[in-house]
Amino acid sequence: MKKYSGIIKRVLHTVILSGIVFSSFAQSDSIRPFHIGLVYPISSNGLKAADYTNRFSLHAIAGLSKSETSVAISGAANIVKQDANGAIISGAVNLIGNDARGAQIAGFANIIKNEAKGAQVAGFANITGSAESVQIAGFSNIVKDDAKGLQVSGFLNKGKNVSNQVAGFMNIAKNVKGVQLAGLINIADSSNYPIALLNFVKNGEKSVSLSLDETLTGMATFRSGGRVLYGILGIGYNMENDGKSLYAVESGLGAHFRISNGFRINTEIVSQQLSDFKKGHYSKHNIRLLPAFRVGRLELFAGPTINYVNYTQDKGYSFIKNYMWSKNGSKDFQGIYAGVVGGLKVIL
Repeated sequence: MKKYSGIIKRVLHTVILSGIVFSSFAQSDSIRPFHIGLVYPISSNGLKAADYTNRFSLHAIAGLSKSETSVAISGAANIVKQDANGAIISGAVNLIGNDARGAQIAGFANIIKNEAKGAQVAGFANITGSAESVQIAGFSNIVKDDAKGLQVSGFLNKGKNVSNQVAGFMNIAKNVKGVQLAGLINIADSSNYPIALLNFVKNGEKSVSLSLDETLTGMATFRSGGRVLYGILGIGYNMENDGKSLYAVESGLGAHFRISNGFRINTEIVSQQLSDFKKGHYSKHNIRLLPAFRVGRLELFAGPTINYVNYTQDKGYSFIKNYMWSKNGSKDFQGIYAGVVGGLKVIL
């Protein structure tokens, strides 16, 4: 143990001595070719580390500098008072007081006060004033102003005027030029291509409909989205199952194709589940082509569907007699058939 203690002392002595030497022969322009140390102020730039711009920095724990121009690597944190250019890599946090250009990679978070150009990758969060490239975070990307590149996160993306957002749970923006893809919710003032079950778009469209299909399953469905894409979420009840209670839920995605002021065609991909909350299942996945006529806030729609069903054999779900294709398994039945659905929609 004494042996290692002696080695550590010599290393620290060398680093401190280097700081004294470099401070004694400081360059007038305050730019250093390299900055090496343990943690402030135990480094080659010593107590004046915050006054220097470095071309290369390497710290075992954390580094402090005025600016970085090429590469900065630290075990825990890089703290840059002004600008950071190039590759800024840390085990926990990159904290940059002005602009960043290049790649910022952190085990926990990248925090840039103003503009970030280049790729940002963080285990938890990227937080910036504005962003012009790719942001990838395990939990969230938060941009105070505009995000002109791609935001990808496990939970939440937020920005004002954005290009594309992909989130595991929710996206929030003002104006979206490209696609918003979320596991559950998109929120925006303007977004023509939101992809989520719930889309709250200020200049988009929300509606509630009542519909009935060939299995006599009635659905109350909420549709929400932009001018083109929208999400589908509904609940219902099947009236064909010989008096037995059979409840339904459905979810999916759709797209509007406007033909004229009062007529459009809506195409939808929907997954529907029927259940009596006992053992067994009935799943139906379908593609719908729905011509729709609109008068004021009312829209009447009806059209053909192509359906794939899968259900438990012993439950006796014999809604359909004629199939285009079918397969009887030992436990499950599978089949493909053509159907129809129609209903009335109220546009909110």
